[in-house]
Amino acid sequence: MEKSWEQLEEACKGCRRCPLWQGRHHVVIDRGSRTSKIMLVGEGPGEQEDLQGKAFVGPAGQLLDKMLQAAGFSLEEVYIANIVKCRPPYNRDPQEEERQACLNYLRYQFALVRPKIVVCLGRIAALTLMDPNFRITRQHGQWMEKKGVLFVATYHPSALLRDESKKKEAWEDWKGIRDRYRAMEQEGKE
Repeated sequence: MEKSWEQLEEACKGCRRCPLWQGRHHVVIDRGSRTSKIMLVGEGPGEQEDLQGKAFVGPAGQLLDKMLQAAGFSLEEVYIANIVKCRPPYNRDPQEEERQACLNYLRYQFALVRPKIVVCLGRIAALTLMDPNFRITRQHGQWMEKKGVLFVATYHPSALLRDESKKKEAWEDWKGIRDRYRAMEQEGKE
């Protein structure tokens, strides 16, 4: 059977796989271009995302938008999602069982988008998608390949709002992401 965005949305809206559904206003699936070759994955929706039903629209999302634009990405050029689709209480980190409950939805998103590059926004996304022993302070900006897809992690925008001293490192990561993405685009044109 052909996968579709409508099927994904319906499945997420009806999900009761973990207790997070009990406190949600909206299921938060994504934001951005569903045909993008670059996919950004955060950990989970915050308060504004839960209220609006869109990924990365609160203060961290506003910072992410500024970083993307500064790195030369248009907001229509990227696809943004989260590991979990419902807001964890008090914006705490999603627990392992919550992440596992939502992982098939994220896999479904991967299958629909078919990105060439995945950017893990923060520690939780990197632990879940790249390596269960990932250390964001030591390994951010380092690339790895899985099944033909390039993965890299950088600091979550909310971490940068809490600790501005990490912004310079994050900017270097974003320049590397931009350069790798542009090189990939050029290869595709040749």
